[in-house]
Amino acid sequence: MSAADPKTDLHFYLQSARDTLLWKLDGLGEYDVRRPMTPTATNLLGLVKHAAGTELGYLGEVFGRPSGEPQPWLDEDAEPNADMWATADETREHIVALYRRAWAHADATIDALSLDTRARVPWWPAGRNELTLHHAVVRVIADTHRHAGHADILRELMDGAVGMNRGNDNMPPGDQAWWAAYRDRLERTARGAGEEA
Repeated sequence: MSAADPKTDLHFYLQSARDTLLWKLDGLGEYDVRRPMTPTATNLLGLVKHAAGTELGYLGEVFGRPSGEPQPWLDEDAEPNADMWATADETREHIVALYRRAWAHADATIDALSLDTRARVPWWPAGRNELTLHHAVVRVIADTHRHAGHADILRELMDGAVGMNRGNDNMPPGDQAWWAAYRDRLERTARGAGEEA
């Protein structure tokens, strides 16, 4: 990272979130990557599909650089939340490849334009819909890291796998017994606090 080149810093954080989001799919079967894990049906492959659409929108369409990628979840007759899950005919390979093409398109936009380039976001309210490329990149970084965090929790709920990224799990050392004891201690603390309230 370099203070002399803000685009390099922004790209580093964007790419690390992208890589982490895809890493959470590794080693899982088709059911698990599509499996709704929360009451609102959050699922790993849907997070990747959503992230692809976010990049194509904010770092493409908004700046007059359409990708040409079909995004049927944006069609007028698309059902709500259509970008948050993969349909039966959208394979994992298709969604991952779409996301990688979205990266390339977004990176080309970032490379081609200055960070102070202004644009309007058509889906934001009029009068409050202008932003700079810098703002758009920061927004996409924040959104992607947020969803990478969601993916980390989903993956932990599935098979216990956790970690910040492939080379650094960013977790304290501890075997299964240590983690069970740690969790039990936190449960006792929470119950005690709840009884006092």
